[in-house]
Amino acid sequence: MFPCTSCGLCCKNISQIKELKEFDLENGICKYLDLIDNSCKIYESRPDICRIEKMFDIKYNKYFTKNKYYIENAKVCNELQEKYKLDNSFRVNIGE
Repeated sequence: MFPCTSCGLCCKNISQIKELKEFDLENGICKYLDLIDNSCKIYESRPDICRIEKMFDIKYNKYFTKNKYYIENAKVCNELQEKYKLDNSFRVNIGE
């Protein structure tokens, strides 16, 4: 399972994700993100695009091994965290 650290940055940067257009508060933040604790208010029924495991199964398994897919996702997570100067404790470590 992907080791998400629940930093919330993926949910605060959705403006370029067409599948999440209706979720965007028009500032790039998902309307279902709880800004106090970075939790998803619809976690159990969130869209597939928000599910790393599901997206691997339905789309990306054609292009990557699961480990490589996790590594690529971790890179994006960590780049966002660096951009927004999040504490290093939130970094995603795949152990490559």
